[in-house]
Amino acid sequence: MSILLKVDNVHTYIGQYHILQGVSFEAKAGEVSVLLGRNGAGKTTTLKTIMGLTPATSGKITFDNKSIEKNPTYDIATGGIGYVPEDQGIFGALTVEENLKVAMRKEDDAALARQEYVLELFPDLKKYWKKDGGHLSGGQKQMLSMARAFVNESKLLLIDEPSKGLAPVVIEKVMEAINEMKKQTTIILVEQNFIMASKIGDTYTLIDDGETVQSGLMRELIDNEELKRKYLGIG
Repeated sequence: MSILLKVDNVHTYIGQYHILQGVSFEAKAGEVSVLLGRNGAGKTTTLKTIMGLTPATSGKITFDNKSIEKNPTYDIATGGIGYVPEDQGIFGALTVEENLKVAMRKEDDAALARQEYVLELFPDLKKYWKKDGGHLSGGQKQMLSMARAFVNESKLLLIDEPSKGLAPVVIEKVMEAINEMKKQTTIILVEQNFIMASKIGDTYTLIDDGETVQSGLMRELIDNEELKRKYLGIG
């Protein structure tokens, strides 16, 4: 498989704080790449840096054979990268229908077809089509956030902590949806729930104190008790 995204020795500051201190990894087309690490390791900042929200101060980010580390966020988004933030980023005063409509860059046949696809993935969104986003449950808000990112034709989706605060039965639905989305796009996933990550991830990158410490195949990490204990606190 071809490499769709390459992050090479990226450093990022937020104010005076040196958050990313050498993050490197690759994401292959058609796979789910999972970023793992303890809280505060720099995983969310890595996604924000790819999106240009916290621009890299040094290093290189290559997407679809083009350098994007100096591009503004709107260029990165229109260039084919969708983003599902940790706080979900939906409009609470808008209905489900309106949330999806304002997310569309173009309301064409292709976007409407993708909308129908996500409504099949998330039947709750169809059920509450006219309900305000602010009145949805936590799981439904997460589904809407993912749907908003997917209605545009994105080659890559960045999804940050989709299982956070959700009940196990809802996490199962989110996992099923991500596995379905993977058939149509490439995904980079930040996820603290290792069981979920291990079931849907193809590859992993461990980040610790803002640095990449290890990358490889997820099936290899599942059996590596030493790495899981050292960098994830599980074993």
